[in-house]
Amino acid sequence: MKLDFYMPARLITGENSVVRNAGLFALGKKCIIVTGKRSAKASGALDDVLSTLDSVGCEHVLFDKIGENPLISTCAEGGRLAAEFGAEFVVGIGGGSPLDAAKAVAAFAANDGIQPLELYNVSTLKPSLPLIGIPTTAGTGSEVNPYSVLTLDGAGKKKTFNSPHSYFKYAFVDPKYTRSLGREYTVSTALDAFCHCIESYLSPKSTDISRMFAAFGAGHIWRVLVEGELAEGEPDAGGFTYAQREALAYAATAGGVAINTTGTGFPHPLGYNLTLDRGTPHGKACAAFTGAYIKYNSRTPEGERLLSEFAHAIGASAGEIAEVIPKLAAVDLNLDDETIKRYVEKVKDASNYANSPYKISEEEMAEIYSELFGK
Repeated sequence: MKLDFYMPARLITGENSVVRNAGLFALGKKCIIVTGKRSAKASGALDDVLSTLDSVGCEHVLFDKIGENPLISTCAEGGRLAAEFGAEFVVGIGGGSPLDAAKAVAAFAANDGIQPLELYNVSTLKPSLPLIGIPTTAGTGSEVNPYSVLTLDGAGKKKTFNSPHSYFKYAFVDPKYTRSLGREYTVSTALDAFCHCIESYLSPKSTDISRMFAAFGAGHIWRVLVEGELAEGEPDAGGFTYAQREALAYAATAGGVAINTTGTGFPHPLGYNLTLDRGTPHGKACAAFTGAYIKYNSRTPEGERLLSEFAHAIGASAGEIAEVIPKLAAVDLNLDDETIKRYVEKVKDASNYANSPYKISEEEMAEIYSELFGK
């Protein structure tokens, strides 16, 4: 039995949790709000945050330049704005991209003048500005872990920034903010969370506590997406009831807690290529490799044991998961041998490959791409 656990973010959940806890936003007299162009506004989260900051007398500046797969240069720009404004803390609102970007902005602001790639020299950095996180999607779990996945300008690849100071001080998870999401986006983000859960469960770094969170999260996602549970009530425009939105929101947070302990497995780096090169949504890109993840890890006694345990915990079989999750992702691509070779070269050095019972080789990476998407 192993119960090691660390997650310093204070988690506040439930409808209207932001406005009900206005006092927690009194972290300084000035702050920068980091968002994308749409979800913070469409969800109503930005309005709630603005009124809450006004109620505690905090001046604020909006930085809404974060797109999908945020560029490290954009985060550096946000950090400069925060420093010039004199921001004392950072509020991130949105899906995984704005939340990840907010962590980088907080670090750049506290280390004004550093070059973008110096962000990864974590031991030399001053502590980041304090962070508040408000997710408007149910997928990444970024609100409860320190990871900030950024795209390196011109390199066509992602690199994760991870600092002890990158945790949100407060994380507000209000399921109502996810009700403006369409069905396809909801499914994709939920698949991302499911991948976090299964990849965390099989990790050699997993503990009894992290596996508990992983099973909780994956179980709720399976019951909503696959079995259609909690469907009583009026569905929103995306076709989900409030109870289903709530289950998915908390499942995503649970997945974030799980990978806070363990990190992720090989579907994530393999999926990054599909996202950056072909525009495949991140969650679907990762989920496309779930069948392969199960296939290869089943080759070891430990992998087979953990997969059986995980599947039983969510009320399924490993075979069902291997079939259903990639089918929900529905990624249809044709990759030639040269593209596959280039993809493997880009992600072969990721640390994720050591983070499961079976360690795939470069040759097996190519085989996986070819079996799934080869011409």
